[in-house]
Amino acid sequence: MNSWDAGLAGLLVGTIGVSLLSNGLVLLCLLHSADIRRQAPALFTLNLTCGNLLCTVVNMPLTLAGVVAQRQPAGDRLCRLAAFLDTFLAANSMLSMAALSIDRWVAVVFPLSYRAKMRLRDAALMVAYTWLHSLTFPAAALALSWLGFHQLYASCTLCSRRPDERLRFAVFTGAFHALSFLLSFVVLCFTYLKVLKVARFHCKRIDVITMQTLVLLVDIHPSVRERCLEEQKQRRQRATKKISTFIGTFLVCFAPYVITRLVEIFSTVPIGSHWGVLSKCLAYSKAASDPFVYSLLRHQYRKSCKELLNRVFNRRSIRSVGLTGDSHSQNILPVSE
Repeated sequence: MNSWDAGLAGLLVGTIGVSLLSNGLVLLCLLHSADIRRQAPALFTLNLTCGNLLCTVVNMPLTLAGVVAQRQPAGDRLCRLAAFLDTFLAANSMLSMAALSIDRWVAVVFPLSYRAKMRLRDAALMVAYTWLHSLTFPAAALALSWLGFHQLYASCTLCSRRPDERLRFAVFTGAFHALSFLLSFVVLCFTYLKVLKVARFHCKRIDVITMQTLVLLVDIHPSVRERCLEEQKQRRQRATKKISTFIGTFLVCFAPYVITRLVEIFSTVPIGSHWGVLSKCLAYSKAASDPFVYSLLRHQYRKSCKELLNRVFNRRSIRSVGLTGDSHSQNILPVSE
């Protein structure tokens, strides 16, 4: 194993570790907080988190074994199962992000009717459609024997070894990425740009009120005025940064792998194996970044994490106090006798 392979293996190990910890923490927050569970986005987050954990436990270790061994890491049946999961979980992850963006769009653009338009039942129907949509392509690939180990990506995924099926497989792969990656990307752009438009409109209204207040308050201290103007600037940038993060992480993680697959199928340009594995690692890295992008940096999840930590430390402190109390009583008893 050369330095490139060792680096890719290290990247996979790091991704597995971060993904397990971060997605596990999101699940703990969902189990702990009833307030989070009552909201419709919790179903989308739960669906995304469980998919990320399944990918981390099944697909990533097999790819790591493929990188290290430079060959198929498991038997044909297990590899086909992993390829089925890989295809399903990739589409499910993308569509779950699209569902979360639709939820944000409804909440921001239609705030008064949000509860009526996005109930838990509606969220459950969207998750059911996500599963049905995501299961269609791996089921078809399984029936056509297009699941197996792909040496270029060192992973069990979509592949076809028969030259006479090249055209059909190319059409199938193109349709899969169009109806998963491209569809989700279009939904993300439409919904978040609408959200950004509304956010900027509200920022302008707040800015007008702020400037009118500053004009009326003639005796205001210059430092207070500067602080108000700085907060005004940060308010304008906050929504843009968040939306850029949502769309940017989606593109950075998924686009290299999707483009590589399309170039591999529709072009004769040779693709290096290291780039193939790296693009797959970038796609896997979305499972590690999703908890931070969509959950753990939000106020409710941070509050839940603090409550969980406080509960753990309080139990430890109670146990330590109990142990010291027991030892103290044991030390006193011989003296009293």
